[in-house]
Amino acid sequence: MRYDVLIKDLPAEERPRERLIKYGPERLSNRELLAILLRTGTKKTSAFSLADKLLVKFGSLREIACASVEEIAGIKGIGSAKAAYICAAFELAKRLSNSSTELKEVVSNPSDVANIVMNEMRFLDKEHFVIIMLDTKHRIIAKKVISIGHLNASLVHPREMFKEVIKRSSAAVILVHNHPSGDPSPSSDDLTVTRRLVEVGKLLGIQVLDHLIVGDGTFVSLKEQGLM
Repeated sequence: MRYDVLIKDLPAEERPRERLIKYGPERLSNRELLAILLRTGTKKTSAFSLADKLLVKFGSLREIACASVEEIAGIKGIGSAKAAYICAAFELAKRLSNSSTELKEVVSNPSDVANIVMNEMRFLDKEHFVIIMLDTKHRIIAKKVISIGHLNASLVHPREMFKEVIKRSSAAVILVHNHPSGDPSPSSDDLTVTRRLVEVGKLLGIQVLDHLIVGDGTFVSLKEQGLM
């Protein structure tokens, strides 16, 4: 009986994992990427052949992504462990897609920002200083924690903050931090840090649109309060 050629028996430059490392994942076929997820075949069936079976059975990557572990494991030679790897990979891709869609949301007022950050920030037991980076149409392109701890000028350094903003080619930024006490009233340090960052933003041509302070279910916009 003729057995499939196993990946380990291929020349190194033809193995999918080595090709991915050398050329990048975008250069690989769907068959090769699936073979990497499958890792190994069986004694009589290569990972390539198992990838082919997947594509034939389900017809497309979209259908594979929608398949259950049981459906994928039903293919002879795959089993539950390999099926779990494949389902996990597609689930991560779905979550990435969902998060990318969320970050394209347009911000038009402070409430939009509060709705995005409130659930994750209202119960934090330390102050987290977060920046929300926007494009020219005020769509969110990234969100990043810059510092953790009591907000002051030494903790939030303009160089570190604007390095991220410039790296993302952001046109504008919104500052956000929480008060673990639940009271979003701005402190003198909050105002000092905000003014400093606004001034540096002007020098760099990056607009600091607002600074939101998040409490327990409430927030204060320094822009709305005329404090920046």
